[in-house]
Amino acid sequence: MSETELSKVEGIKEASRQLRGSIAESLREGGDQFSDDDCQLIKFHGSYQQDDRDVRKEGKVYSFMVRSRIPGGKLSAAQFLAELDICDKYANGTLRVTDRQSFQLHGVVKGDLRETIRGINEAKLSTVSACGDVCRNVMCCPAPINGNPVRKQLQELCDKLADHVRPKSTAYYEIWLKDGDQSEKVHEALVEEPLYGNTYLPRKFKIAVTLPEDNCIDIYANDLGFLAVVEGEQIVGYNVLVGGSMGMTPAKKDTFPAVSHRLTYVTPDQVIAITEAIIKVQRDFGNRQDRKLARMKYLIANWGLEKFKAKVEEYFGGPLPEPHPTDVTDVDDHLGWHDQGDGKLFLGINIENGRIKDEGELRIKTCLRTLLAKYPVNVRLTALQSVLLCDLDPAWKADIEATMKEHGMALAEDLTLARRYSISCPALPTCGLAVTEAERVMPSIMDDIEAVMDANGLSGERIAIHMTGCPNGCARPYSQDIGLVGKARNKYTLYLGGNTLGRRIAFIYQDMVPEGEIGARLSPLFKYFKSDRQAGESFGDFCDRVGLDALTAAGQS
Repeated sequence: MSETELSKVEGIKEASRQLRGSIAESLREGGDQFSDDDCQLIKFHGSYQQDDRDVRKEGKVYSFMVRSRIPGGKLSAAQFLAELDICDKYANGTLRVTDRQSFQLHGVVKGDLRETIRGINEAKLSTVSACGDVCRNVMCCPAPINGNPVRKQLQELCDKLADHVRPKSTAYYEIWLKDGDQSEKVHEALVEEPLYGNTYLPRKFKIAVTLPEDNCIDIYANDLGFLAVVEGEQIVGYNVLVGGSMGMTPAKKDTFPAVSHRLTYVTPDQVIAITEAIIKVQRDFGNRQDRKLARMKYLIANWGLEKFKAKVEEYFGGPLPEPHPTDVTDVDDHLGWHDQGDGKLFLGINIENGRIKDEGELRIKTCLRTLLAKYPVNVRLTALQSVLLCDLDPAWKADIEATMKEHGMALAEDLTLARRYSISCPALPTCGLAVTEAERVMPSIMDDIEAVMDANGLSGERIAIHMTGCPNGCARPYSQDIGLVGKARNKYTLYLGGNTLGRRIAFIYQDMVPEGEIGARLSPLFKYFKSDRQAGESFGDFCDRVGLDALTAAGQS
């Protein structure tokens, strides 16, 4: 492949000296932004350069999003409190739980970027490879059910995978963490990157592991997934899923969202080897000319699954069997009180759209500070942007609930299932790709949807509603019961026919739906669902069964 065929970003990576570029020099020189080339490289260090789009007409005001890398969403109370301290000191005073079980800070200015990243590392967390063309945060069902050895095996695998796929470059340490005179030029010697090579991957790569009965991390939306096959109290192997990805570009007709394909079955001792083989196939054959076609789903679509599997077998070093019959059967949001199996409890707390902040009578940030200072327990983050407080003594239950109510926070039983299973991306004003709102309007849209669900006798129904401010699909809207995808200012494409299990891509029901009409457009469909559903049928499965024409007719009646 000649250099002229490569995308610009490929050239930036190749010339970067393993992701160094001129980041260190730019930090020393000051200013409020990085060069275009360095903006591509800082992603690998866990940050995106952004500007406040609410004030863009008056001129760009630059700041940075900083994302932590938290495998399986596992962290201590001290680490959680440290992130809260950092958000107050260096960011915009809010902390966001992402839908990949990590934290994001927004509003960090360039002059505070190094101290922000150092602070996260001092809390024994990291931002390395939280973004960029590498394996992102590895996801895992976070439920701390300590009496279940299967859960322990699953989370140990998550940690092992996360450690194995971390880039080996020392650039991160040298730029952000090295003590001493920062005027020194960063170390020029390169190290071997056995997994990633000189130019890393063609695009981002996402990995997740989970259980069939609890697909809370949405395994089918990942490039690579490991679905546990359990016998007794032992994981005997994993079904390997490949090629999931939610992003698309509507103007580019050969792009599309996709759920994973079931590729093969491996034993636990083969997981690392199959992971390496799959990543290396994507590394060596993924599209490096057009970044919009660079995710692994396009390689699989172009080759076909049979050819892709044959190439993986070549890299793996032997034949691979067919998948085990085991598949995803259910999903749990883990909200409310649960027995851990060791005499302790864990509590799942809904954080609407993941934004931890104090606003008016709802003081989420102060509440979590208060609880974690008083009860310094372990914490887990979920893929539905919620928080689990773990290892709680049952005697603390009344005090914890009282503290939550005092700070305006709802208990799980006070929320509809639709609200609990809803998530959104940040969108405006920070995301440079957003075409319209998501997080800031999602609560009011959910108010409307809840009202029409209640009017149709469906307020107790579990319907997953995911919303994004653009077609890149960061909140996984294309595989849920209802997907809302930003198309133009205050207008959305309405997708129907996925489901909470995330195993099927939804279809477009209506395009260019005004924000204020979403609830009204859904109301006749809920009425149709209520009258014509089959026993136990979910809303998404109903929409998929009856099809677009029948739904359109119902919507016009």
